[in-house]
This record gives sequence, structure tokens and C-alpha cells, in this order.
Amino acid sequence: MGMYPRHFQEPTMGNCSSMIMPQHLLPENNLHFNEGVMIMEEEKQLALELAMSSMDELVKMCRVGQPLWCQCKETGREVLNVHEYANMFPWTINDKNGVKQNLGELTRTEATRESSVVIMNSITLVDAFMDCTKWVDLFSSIIARARTIQVITSGVSGHANGSLQLMHAEYLFLSPLVPTRESYFLRYCQQNAEEGTWVVVDFPTDNFQNSFQSAHLPAYKRRPSGCIIQDMPNGYSRVTWVEHCEIEDKPVHQIFNNIVSNGLAFGAERWLNVLQRQCERLASLMARNIPDLGVIPSPEARKNLMKLAYRMIRTFCFNISTSNGQSWTALSDSSDDTIRITTRKVMEPGQPNGVILSAVSTTWLPHSHFQVFDLLRDEHKRAQIDVLSNGNSLHEVAHIANGSHPGNCISLLRINVASNSSQNVELMLQESCIDQSGCLIVHANVDVDSIQLAMSGEDPSRIPLLPIGFVITPVDPTLSRTSPSAHANKDANPANSPNPETKSNPGGCLLTVGLQVLASSLPSVKLSLSSITAINNHLCNMVHQIGLALGAGTVSNDAPLAVASTSGEAAAGETKVTADQA
Repeated sequence: MGMYPRHFQEPTMGNCSSMIMPQHLLPENNLHFNEGVMIMEEEKQLALELAMSSMDELVKMCRVGQPLWCQCKETGREVLNVHEYANMFPWTINDKNGVKQNLGELTRTEATRESSVVIMNSITLVDAFMDCTKWVDLFSSIIARARTIQVITSGVSGHANGSLQLMHAEYLFLSPLVPTRESYFLRYCQQNAEEGTWVVVDFPTDNFQNSFQSAHLPAYKRRPSGCIIQDMPNGYSRVTWVEHCEIEDKPVHQIFNNIVSNGLAFGAERWLNVLQRQCERLASLMARNIPDLGVIPSPEARKNLMKLAYRMIRTFCFNISTSNGQSWTALSDSSDDTIRITTRKVMEPGQPNGVILSAVSTTWLPHSHFQVFDLLRDEHKRAQIDVLSNGNSLHEVAHIANGSHPGNCISLLRINVASNSSQNVELMLQESCIDQSGCLIVHANVDVDSIQLAMSGEDPSRIPLLPIGFVITPVDPTLSRTSPSAHANKDANPANSPNPETKSNPGGCLLTVGLQVLASSLPSVKLSLSSITAINNHLCNMVHQIGLALGAGTVSNDAPLAVASTSGEAAAGETKVTADQA
């Protein structure tokens, strides 16, 4: 395509934002589950009985206050009283033979509850929860992959009411430092017409003959979890969400330790924040009367551009996590190092054939996630950071608002470089989103022909994209003093940990940067050490310049900037990654 100007100094490296990922990121044959796993015919009645008891438990978990849920004085968050829970729901602790069920001694419990109003009616929400494809689309930054394995009951008169399904899903956090979680579960849906509510509950598969546990990930079991959806006027719904699980207590990198152990990484607050934002995005996608700025010629062109941006976001989230068994390599032996790299072979049509090299790092910054978000999403401010702008300015030529916050938007940006002409225009597609649980800014270079193809109504699923981006996670300073929502069986944050989240920590945020480059067009090539060194240096330089830009502005904070790695050349020299690892 001849439109990728941003090259690293190392000639063997490809361009950070010049190539593609496919629309269908989740090949069915790579989903880790046993094809033969099913609920036996003689077990279906038991499954229905467990569905009813799990639904009753979820309703109580959503509605009952003290003593089941208590408010932590330190943080203001709700804490589950595990002893009261065991007394109130003894049937969920024991299996059908009265034997206590757990994953082993080294486990902890996470339990969180949250309630919020979303701009979607209950029927549409329920339909999305019971349709696996729609469910993944709704929570694309949380669900890596999911599949409905078996429909046990299909509901009443073709509706979701009374539907019971056996499902499998893998859940991700936006960093390779946090392992994904994978589980089999049963999902049941029931309507209460008198109350105007729907209940969607997931419950574990402990009581059945088949073994449903995946062996390659930490043991993970969702106790009855889900939501109550209450109809409200004007197409809105109030959703009350409970996430309750047992998880094998395996080590997590210290920089994310408190966020994971306190239930924030996979808890109810994150699910509801994403749901709110995605409902606003879908409302914008379907709207016909929202004025857009710039060169978008029609509602159909607008919809296609939004679909293209969605695929970009989905690609980025999937490829910076450990989903699908993707392994990552540290560049040093230091426990403080957060830089991870990986390679993958790409052979599918519509993508660059060859080896993609990815690098991700996470850094603590002494600034709020709102401040960092404002710097990185604004094309004028970002142009001041040389490593991000490559000395070029950006000009917004199209803008789509897709949320109530002005930062929730899609932008088409013209890259102003000397080589631009009427025949050669460089464009960048960017989507940014923000909520209380964090921020996401993702962008990718696209050519004019691809954008014109999308806006003319053609299928945008094969337009080449290889996104890079930023994940900004707020740090709650109270988490270092207490463990509010996770209810761990043991202390998951040792006092001698060098985690920046200490008692004196003012909060701040964690900035995760993810880069992807086409390292070689030959799928069998072995990557040179210089390729790894180049992307490592670029990543470290990017993090350093972002920190300087924040410190030099109007925002000031005396807390030190903890850069993830300062010696990219030395670190890269300790590891050699080959394409065989892809």
C-alpha cells in the first residue's frame, strides 16, 4: 500500500501501525474445550433444579444488604461476609452428596456487587446475554472467546424465558501480566413479568458426571453470578450485577496484584462499566439523527466506520492478553520488569503473511487516568510527543461521538507529512473510550482506498488493520491498606513487595502500552536480536516521553515516575525469540 512512514531505526523492523489483523480473530478450532462435554439426559432435571436454586441465590445476593454485605470503612466498597454467605446458602457450598466443593487449598474468593442504569431495554439485553456472539460483542474487552456448547431448554414459545444453556468462556484482562480465566458454566434466564424484571444467572458445573475444568489455566469456578435487569422508562434498564467466584491463588505480577486480588480486574464494577459504555456505543451505531463532523457522507458510511473501529479495538484487546494460550517472554530476570514480547505467525488471507512481533509494558504514573487519557487521545497534545507523532501533526477529518463522555469517540485523522499529495494521503483511525474503571485509546494506519471502500457501503471486514494503543487503569490508593472486595483467604500482597501501590501512594494510574509490527513477511524466519532490541527501545522511549509530557504540563506531582524498564538494549540481549515460538 506504500503508506506506512513510521519505521523504526532498525531496518529489519516493520511498521508499528501499518498492517492487519483479521475480523475473525477467534478460530473455532482453537477454543480450549472438550467437544464431547455435555449434560447427560438423566442429568437435565438436576440442571433445572440447580438453575432455580442458583437464581434464588443470585436474587438474594443482589437485594440483601447487611449482614450478607457490609461496607468497608476504609474504601466505601461492599464486602461479602463469607460466614453469613455459608449460612445463608449451604447448598452452593456442598455438592449433591453433601460434600464440600472447592478448588483446593490455595484458592481465594472474589465477590463484588454493583448497580447502574444502562441505555438498553431489558428484552435487548437478555437477547444479547443468551446469544453467545452478541454477548462477546457486548463485552469485547472482557470476553476473549465464548461458545454455547449445549441448549438444555430453549425457553417458552421461542423466547429466552426459561432458557438453560451449557457454555464455555475465556475472560481476559488487558495485559499479558494477568492470566486469562476460563470456565464451563450453565446459564439460566427467567422473567418475572409482575416485577418487570429478568434474571440471568451463571452457575458452576460441579454436580455433573463430566469433568468440565480446563487444565491449562488456573482453576476458576464461578459461583452463582449474573444480573437482575429491571425495566425503566424510555428504553433504559437498571442492572444489578454480582460476580462471585473461586480462583486458584497463583502469582500475578506485583504491579497488578492489588487490582486482581481486590476483585477489580474481573469484578462487577468492570462488567457494568463496559456494559454502560457499549450500550451507549450501540445506541450511537443505530442512531440516524446524530450529526457527525467531517467527511462521513451517509448513515451507512458512519455505521461501517464504527464497525471497522470495533474490529480494531477487538483485535488490540485480544492480542495484548494471554488469550488462546498465547505465551509471552520477559526481557529480563528482574521482578520489576513489565515488558513482555511475543510472536505469532499469520497466514490467513487479508492479513500480512509472516511474523507479527508484539511488545507490551505497564508503568505506574503519578497522575489520574483522566489526565493521561486527555493527553493521549488529543491529536494536538499527542503531536508534542516525538515518538508518537514522528514529528508530524494530525488533523481530524471525521468525528463520531459514541457516548455521553466527549472522550468516547471515533476519529479519522489525517497525518500531515511532507510526502502527502492528492494521490498519497496518510490516515489514522482512532477510537477512545473512558469510564470509571479505566480508559482505552487504540489507533491504526489506514489508506484512503480502504476508508472509501468502507464509506461506500462495502464490507469493511477485510480492510487491513494492525492496531497499537494504550490501556489506562486507575489505581485506588486505599487498596494497599485493605482488601475490600476480594475476600482473599490469605494476604495476596506481601509487605515486602516493591509494588508502587504503597500506603503513601497518591493513587495515580497504570499505563499499559501495546505495540505490534510486521517483523517479517516470511513465516519461517527467525527474528534477529536487533528486531527485539528496536521494539524494546521504542517502547521504553515512548513511556519515558509520555511521563515527561505529563510532568512538564500543568499537572504536577512529587511522586516519582516508575518507568517499567530503562535499559532496553541490555534487557533485549538476555533473550532471543524466534518465529518458532509464534
